[in-house]
Amino acid sequence: MASRVLRRIVGVIVALSCAYLVSGAGIISAQTQVWRGGFGYTPPKFPTKSTFRGEFNFCRLMFTSNRREKRGWDTDYPGADINFSIRLGELTKTRVSIMDGSEGNEPDHVVVRATDEALFQCPFVLIEDGGGAHFNDQEVIQLREYLLKGGFIFASDYWGTRAGAQWEQEIGRVLPPATYPIFDIPNDHPIWRTQFEVSKVPQMPSIQSWRRTGGGISERGYDSEVVHARAIADEHGRLMVVMIHNSDIPDGWEREAEDPQYFYLFSPNAYSVGIDIMMYAMTH
Repeated sequence: MASRVLRRIVGVIVALSCAYLVSGAGIISAQTQVWRGGFGYTPPKFPTKSTFRGEFNFCRLMFTSNRREKRGWDTDYPGADINFSIRLGELTKTRVSIMDGSEGNEPDHVVVRATDEALFQCPFVLIEDGGGAHFNDQEVIQLREYLLKGGFIFASDYWGTRAGAQWEQEIGRVLPPATYPIFDIPNDHPIWRTQFEVSKVPQMPSIQSWRRTGGGISERGYDSEVVHARAIADEHGRLMVVMIHNSDIPDGWEREAEDPQYFYLFSPNAYSVGIDIMMYAMTH
């Protein structure tokens, strides 16, 4: 992505640390605290009857893993969900839903199961660490219904040959490839120009991998050197699933406030890719 676009995003984020920004009915302000990292288990926050009010709610899918890759469905949770929602409200005109009674204006992000009716209230769902996912038969049926009715899945942070094959097998059970083939998204596809110009989908590691390897970006070494941006479309060409293999896009959201160098290297690109995908999904 062009350096001037990176500078623009960095500048906006820094400037908004000192100013208020009103986004429709929701208010994202300097008092809204981005996630600064944490340790241990965070219980899933499920939707309630008052969750969906016509504003943007970040939705993450809970699923079962049959083997360990990273943490499973809650990798980068809840920091990625919180920070993406905050930056979405600041960098676009999207109205972000705020939790009732939240003194810090925390975005109302939620976790949904494939078998929950609440899934159909989510036009955009994140699946992270899906390389170990295994859907049961009922989840397969409901995910297929969700996607064919207009839903959208963004999958990221699954690495290497084994995880790539398992994710494609599981999403292939949901959307059989004979009817809904997986295809590569070219660099000139309109999705990469929805809000920001993304000339090439970047490879970005988790902050732990980046530190452990002294700045390496391929988490599985030679087995994950190439980033694959792929999609599945319906019979009318609408993208239903976008999946970025061999890149941890959500860690650039979650860890933006943890390390200045990591932020400058990865977070602006991570937000550009994520916002482009989300805005495209919501408008097509």
